[in-house]
Amino acid sequence: MDRDAGRARHLAGARRRRDHGAGAAWSLREDTIDYGHIPLEVVLRPAAVRLVPLSLHVPAGRVGYVRGSGDSIAADLAHVGFSIDDVDDEALRTGDLGRYTAIVIGIRAYNARPAVRAAHARLMAYAERGGTLIVQYNTLALDGPIGPFGLELGHSRITDETAAPSFLDPTDPLLVIPNRITAADFDGWVQERGLYFASKWDAHYHPVLRFSDPQEAPLDGAVVVARHGKGRYIYTGLSLFRQLPAGVPGAYRLLANLIGGGR
Repeated sequence: MDRDAGRARHLAGARRRRDHGAGAAWSLREDTIDYGHIPLEVVLRPAAVRLVPLSLHVPAGRVGYVRGSGDSIAADLAHVGFSIDDVDDEALRTGDLGRYTAIVIGIRAYNARPAVRAAHARLMAYAERGGTLIVQYNTLALDGPIGPFGLELGHSRITDETAAPSFLDPTDPLLVIPNRITAADFDGWVQERGLYFASKWDAHYHPVLRFSDPQEAPLDGAVVVARHGKGRYIYTGLSLFRQLPAGVPGAYRLLANLIGGGR
């Protein structure tokens, strides 16, 4: 059977299933695997819904999200009450960035989007005028600066998703406002704590968290923060892009604090 015939059969089956009408009970989810190099496959698995209680204070204001390489954080934040706009290349070049209380740069955006690198000075000026700018992890293949002051990334990562956090200053506003972050907020993380942590930074920055893998030296570069003019710049290598889709409450709470800029 060729691919078109297989796809037609699949669609016909889907129509028949929908025709069962209201009141039908469904116990299976249907996923279609459709790639050009393999036959079309339909996989049936037990249907399930995971519900997670979340106590979250959402900071006021509109957030601009600069998409990177395929994360879902903008949608995840919108689902819990954030007002999110997609910041496209044209907005990076000429848009009014000052309308946002915070701008979040997606994973590997400096690596993957020339418009982000070209807008670096505009983004730093946005923070200097009072905005909060959050840059998520990028790899080492950077063509130019990533922060307002000297900041170097390394290969360092924390692969143990249960690695205990140490709060370098428990009174740091980023750990208190608007959500009080505790060790419990790092429960249930998946796959890892983070990657491409900051390895060296100018004295303008201060680190917020410390982690260590078993038998390894501690790392302080998971979240580093700098006051820049009236605003704040934050770099984080934490794998928030994995935690939010996985429904990890503490990751939502921590990112909310970063977006609020501790204010």
